[in-house]
Amino acid sequence: MSRPVVLVDGSSYLFRAFHAIPLLTNSKGLHTNAVKGVISMIRKLQKDFTDSQLVVVFDAKGKTFRNDIYPEYKAHRPPMPDELREQIEPIHDIIRAMGLPLLIIDGVEADDVIGTLANQAIQHNQEVVISTGDKDMAQLVNSHVSLINTMTDTRLDEAGVQEKFGVPPQHIVDYLALMGDKVDNIPGVPKVGEKTAVGLVAGLGSLEDIYANLDKVATLDFRGAKTLAPRLEEHKDDAFLSKTLATIKCDVTLDFSLPDIKSSAADNDQLLALFQAMEFKAWIAELSNPTDSSKDSAPAFELTASAGPASAAAKPAPAAPAVSDVQYDIILEQAGLERWISVLKKAELFAFDTETTALNYKEALLVGLSFAVEPGKAAYVPLAHDYDGAPAQLNREAVLEQLRPLLESEQHKKVGQHMKYDMHILANHGIALRGVQFDTMLESYVLDSVASRHDMDSLALKYLGHKTTSFEDIAGKGAKQLTFNKITVEVAGPYAAEDADITLRLHQHLWPQLQQTPELAGVFTEIEMPVMPILCAMEEQGALIDADLLHEQSQQIEQRLQQLEQEAHNVAGQVFNLGSPKQLGEILFEKLQLPVRKKTPKGVPSTAEEVLQELADEGHELPSLLMEHRGLAKLKNTYTDKLPTMIAASTGRVHTSYHQAVAATGRLSSTDPNLQNIPIRSEEGRKIRQAFIAAPGCKLVAADYSQIELRIMAHLSGDQSLLTAFAEGRDIHRHTAAEVFGVPEQDVTDNQRRAAKAINFGLIYGMSAFGLAKQIGCSRSEAQEYVNLYFQRYPGVRDYMDNTREQAKDKGYVETIFGRRLYLPEIRSSNAPRRQHAERTAINAPMQGTAADIIKRAMIRVQGWLQTAGYDARMLMQVHDELVFEVAAAQAEDFATAVRTEMEQAATLNVPLVVEAGIGDNWEQAH
Repeated sequence: MSRPVVLVDGSSYLFRAFHAIPLLTNSKGLHTNAVKGVISMIRKLQKDFTDSQLVVVFDAKGKTFRNDIYPEYKAHRPPMPDELREQIEPIHDIIRAMGLPLLIIDGVEADDVIGTLANQAIQHNQEVVISTGDKDMAQLVNSHVSLINTMTDTRLDEAGVQEKFGVPPQHIVDYLALMGDKVDNIPGVPKVGEKTAVGLVAGLGSLEDIYANLDKVATLDFRGAKTLAPRLEEHKDDAFLSKTLATIKCDVTLDFSLPDIKSSAADNDQLLALFQAMEFKAWIAELSNPTDSSKDSAPAFELTASAGPASAAAKPAPAAPAVSDVQYDIILEQAGLERWISVLKKAELFAFDTETTALNYKEALLVGLSFAVEPGKAAYVPLAHDYDGAPAQLNREAVLEQLRPLLESEQHKKVGQHMKYDMHILANHGIALRGVQFDTMLESYVLDSVASRHDMDSLALKYLGHKTTSFEDIAGKGAKQLTFNKITVEVAGPYAAEDADITLRLHQHLWPQLQQTPELAGVFTEIEMPVMPILCAMEEQGALIDADLLHEQSQQIEQRLQQLEQEAHNVAGQVFNLGSPKQLGEILFEKLQLPVRKKTPKGVPSTAEEVLQELADEGHELPSLLMEHRGLAKLKNTYTDKLPTMIAASTGRVHTSYHQAVAATGRLSSTDPNLQNIPIRSEEGRKIRQAFIAAPGCKLVAADYSQIELRIMAHLSGDQSLLTAFAEGRDIHRHTAAEVFGVPEQDVTDNQRRAAKAINFGLIYGMSAFGLAKQIGCSRSEAQEYVNLYFQRYPGVRDYMDNTREQAKDKGYVETIFGRRLYLPEIRSSNAPRRQHAERTAINAPMQGTAADIIKRAMIRVQGWLQTAGYDARMLMQVHDELVFEVAAAQAEDFATAVRTEMEQAATLNVPLVVEAGIGDNWEQAH
């Protein structure tokens, strides 16, 4: 029998891809997520069904014969979103350019065309695979027809349909008729759901059989059967109408037959132009290197469409060669190692990577090293594979000593992917990795921080069109996953060598892209790369923790939690589980009759945190107790209980991990523990900082930029009133209050200053008058009046905001003072909430991003100063706009004064940068 014909339900995948993949746009603002999803699935089918005929079928515009039968058919469907409508034509154009037949038949649906073609194929003794996500298609399954869903990678034959739906394919339409379909407005029989429909069909057969035997319905063994017959009788006409509507027409009159449908050769020039318009970089790279036979077709839902620079797609990446074209050495003998050391010494730049037993840098053990000096040529040196039957390997410490001159040399330049981790691993073996000139993770991040993930597998697929071997591919998943030392050298070698090879290729693609924009290249070379080893040193140093104090705090919090729980029970008038949304909802909205502010997707009143906070702000007692309980429980679970368990046995300190390539604005984030999220507004949150202590004989010095984002706003906007206020060292919130409320500064009340502070910070974060009213406790009209007065007094701020929005729409991105870019894929969206969010981001991102750049510049400056300043001091932590140091107690006063000066000189703005520094035995005292 010939290869199966594959009939693709394009309309099914169109909607599912659009809703499954987050909105993506190209640099011109055209949405691309549905295009990416649909074409990815078709490409996957081409790969999986080599040499099979693929036919793609879409619904036609307008009504079908079903509307003639039942005018209300699909009448309740909402209009197609504009973001999806604009993608239909590009999808059709790409399919045609791929050489695939595209069918759109007026008056019928895609299902009917597919059913008819499937019927013709069976008559020609040909197998059929229908690619769809639509359950209605299950009625077409038989011994010659199966369904495949590329979104879930599942295939249904006759047995599969029975297992999935509980009825055989020939009764699917009866099953559908009984249930109806709210989406298509097919009426069905009221209150007949899946279980009831299955019970009826399994017990009596077809719809006709069911209605011929209504007297037997009560004898069937499913819930509600005894009272179902009258309802079936009442809605008999609806049931048979529904069967007519749900039945796929398999005899559509077509001007052609299946044998007439032929594929043609792909028009690669047209495809390349279409992919370039969409900015699908991996596919551009693939088409630009047609001799590369090794590339896997892009998998479904490859989330790589970029809102970033079109130039990133302008120059194709180096090809990822076929497996047969690569030379990956596994080095088990000294001669091979010496040969590779000689090669590395001569290389202008080499890629370097470590393989270890764990992701935690304090626990990981080195298993092997890999290198690459040119695309396609790499090597892996196994050092500690210890499974049964493992080959003899070179001695780890001896190899590291041989490599030490290379690894510690500034002259021998290296590139890696997330090299901070490799620095840690080598530091565990007494080697200080130097000469790291490039990091592909950071190159990608600086090029476009919002476009995609920045891990190597994602970047290889995006920029090189190459699907790498994943760790799960070689190690397995879940509890049975092997650590790298247990993976055979024969498997581990190509995997590790590929890491180095692909890293080198990525650099050769990404660095030229950065160089096309000198400002971005500057952010990379002057900020991100220099700060990386500083972060590594901070992580290695760690912070000293008072575990006993945290234990005491946990006990205190536990007592308060019990007290709050009892108070909540008293207010509710009953005992209930504070963590149960169901019980909580019943008490809040049924028993206490509190107003419902929001509902869940299932239609029940929400007890989410923002709802409870709103009710608490309105003075309701129980929500206030619940909010306090949730906040304290989170503190206990996240910090007071957990921090002592994170103290490293080897150092007695807690070692966080800082992440450079996460926050789109350039801010650092941290994990294990997350230092950025320790709350400072509550007393209990501030107490946690008391547990971060100085070593004996030392003090902690905390140096914090004062109101840095407002100062950046003054610089960017050039508003004369703001510039003057900062230049004269005024209290900016008091100054704003005087301007907005029309009183002398000395007469500003605490409440007026508090309101002005909310305005100052709220506006730069895009707060509306409604949000401001809630925050300062006034009417919306009053809040709007305050906002209007603010812009009258600070017209430069209004101009900056207006201009920034327009520039963002024109360019698709905003920039920091130092040239870092944040791309805004939704800035031209027709969806108002998404567009407005992008506009708020456009206003705030230059300030937040510039603040992030300044603190990083300060870290670089201070670290360089520390090397020659003669202080016994170490940088311990970076939290938002603050640096924390551990300093010899006798030097703390002088150090605090000097470090302020260094940090204030990290950038030159049109207003002075001001740093406040404190000293203490713990972080809270120093803050």
